[in-house]
Amino acid sequence: MTSGTSGASGIRRGATPSEVHSADAVILPEAMTGRASPAKAAVGDKPVLAYIASLPSPQREIAEAIDALAAQTLPDLHRSVKWGMAYYGVGDGWCFSSGAFDGHVKLMFINGDGLDPVPPVTPVGMGKSTRGVELATTNDIDEGLIAAWMRQVTSVPGLGGRRK
Repeated sequence: MTSGTSGASGIRRGATPSEVHSADAVILPEAMTGRASPAKAAVGDKPVLAYIASLPSPQREIAEAIDALAAQTLPDLHRSVKWGMAYYGVGDGWCFSSGAFDGHVKLMFINGDGLDPVPPVTPVGMGKSTRGVELATTNDIDEGLIAAWMRQVTSVPGLGGRRK
């Protein structure tokens, strides 16, 4: 990310979630019992950073680390809030998502069944080919492996993307 603002939002490009004004944040219920947050769908850095800033600990720190790794790994990164989670993509379509749940953060890769190695978690209700990991602490983040998955998954069309 480069410095400057991201247009009308007034958020500095590359801003961390904690730098986003908390008035824009949504509240994650203490116990999600399997559902994503009530965050409203919106495209851009500002809604994703506000969503992350709204999360309780340790989910906020995990989501911040994932977001920072994505920004570092993928220079043309696009962000969006969809279905109560942060979605990430490059070019056309969305390639992976990060969502906070009670006790963990799910990092899910659309078309993840084609990654090498295949991530271990098959989520319910996210499509047959989606795979990912559940992260309970920042210590669970294997930056090298997750960055490799991010690069792999963005090399194929994501959700809503066109075939290359």
